[in-house]
Amino acid sequence: MLEQLLAGAIEDAETRQQSVSLASVEAAALSAPAPLDALAFLAPSERVKVIAEIKRSSPSKGALADIVDPQALAREYEAGGASAVSVLTEGRRFGGSLDDLRAVRQAIDIPVLRKDFIGLEYQVFEARAAGADLVLLIVAALDQKTLTRLHALITELGMTALVETHSADELSRAVDLGSRVIGVNARNLTTFELDPDLFGRLAGSIPEGTIRIAESAVKTAADVAHYRRSGADVVLIGEALVTHGSPRETLTEFLSVNP
Repeated sequence: MLEQLLAGAIEDAETRQQSVSLASVEAAALSAPAPLDALAFLAPSERVKVIAEIKRSSPSKGALADIVDPQALAREYEAGGASAVSVLTEGRRFGGSLDDLRAVRQAIDIPVLRKDFIGLEYQVFEARAAGADLVLLIVAALDQKTLTRLHALITELGMTALVETHSADELSRAVDLGSRVIGVNARNLTTFELDPDLFGRLAGSIPEGTIRIAESAVKTAADVAHYRRSGADVVLIGEALVTHGSPRETLTEFLSVNP
C-alpha cells in the first residue's frame, strides 16, 4: 500500500510539473512569506500538545468527513487549542489537495503541516510555495540518500521536517538524519494494522531534546493520555476529530487529559 501511495503521489506531482515547472515552483517557494517556527509551537510543555488533521478519507476507512470548508475546520482547531494543523494533500485516496493547504494557511496563525507521500524536491518546493511550515517525510518510503536530501532541502527552506517512523530500524535512520521532530505511527503503512503500544516501545530511543510525536490509534481522551504517559510531547489526531460533531469540543477534551 505504501509503495502504491508514494508512486501515485509522485506521478501526480510529475503531472503538475508539466504545467508548472520546477523553476517556477522553486521561485514561488523562495518568494513566499517566511515559515513559522514549528519547533517553538510544538516544544515540550507541561501538557500534551495536538496536531489536528484535516482528513476527508483514508485507504483503510474510506470516506470519513465531507469537509467542504477546510478553513472553517482549521479555525475550529486553532480555537480548540491545537498547536498545528495537518493538511492531507494526497488526492487519490485521501481526497486532499494543495488548495486545501493554501486555504488553511490563510486562515490560521499556527503552523501548517503538508502531509503527503513526499519523494521529490518538487513536492517540497510546492509545500513551501503553498505556505507549509512543516513537511512529512516517511522513512519507510524513502532510501536514506533520498531521505537525507529531502530533509536538507526542507531545512534549507526554513521549514521543519516531521520524520515518521514505524520500527526501531526506521527510528535509528531518523536519528542518524539529525531529525528534531520524530513521529512514531501506530499504523503500519504496509498492512494498515494498528499497534497503539508501538510508540511506548520506541520512545525511549528518541534522543533527549527531540520533539516526540505519537500518530494514529486515537479515538478517545484515554488514548491521548496513554500516549502522554508513554512520553509523547505531541499527538497527531485526524479521524477522531473529523468524525465527531464538534471538533473544537473534542479537541479541548483531548487536551485536558491528566495522565
